[in-house]
Amino acid sequence: MINAAPTQPLLVLASASPRRAALLAQIGIVADRVVAAEIDETPHAEEVPRLQAERLARAKADAVVVPGSFVLAADTVVAVGRRSLGKALDEAAARACLELLSGRRHKVITAVVLTGPDGRRGRRCVESVVGFARLTRSQIDAYLAAGEWHGKAGGYAIQGLAAAHIRFLSGSYSNVVGLPLFETAQLLRGLGWKLP
Repeated sequence: MINAAPTQPLLVLASASPRRAALLAQIGIVADRVVAAEIDETPHAEEVPRLQAERLARAKADAVVVPGSFVLAADTVVAVGRRSLGKALDEAAARACLELLSGRRHKVITAVVLTGPDGRRGRRCVESVVGFARLTRSQIDAYLAAGEWHGKAGGYAIQGLAAAHIRFLSGSYSNVVGLPLFETAQLLRGLGWKLP
């Protein structure tokens, strides 16, 4: 009699972000379940961006509990100095973000929290620096008209049309998209996930 190979515990992605699911697929990982973590993402007064990202990633991991499974949660914050730029929910917010980012560098900070089936937890926080070219009003208008800004931290998506305006990137590209893949893979391995 041949014994079947043991199966891995389920991997639950605690995020409704299609970008995070696509990034995982890029390294051969498909989440068994995707569960949006319903949490309040309002920044706390005087909270610096890195601490905000870490707090929100922990809150998402705490909100999605699936016993016996790996639960992967992440939060990405775009920061200009000590100021966090949230997700652009309307065109005016996206325009304000792009005008602020125009011609300057900013940080993209992603905190990742992985809870293992045994309850152990691993964490990473990754920072990348992104530099925008100086944007003209017509360039901002054209980007806003394309609609890519909707729901994006900082009002842009580096993997889309905004790439034409990125003059500098230092650090993890996948972090800027929404999930630092190297660090995520390290967390998964460290807690016993067998990567392809």
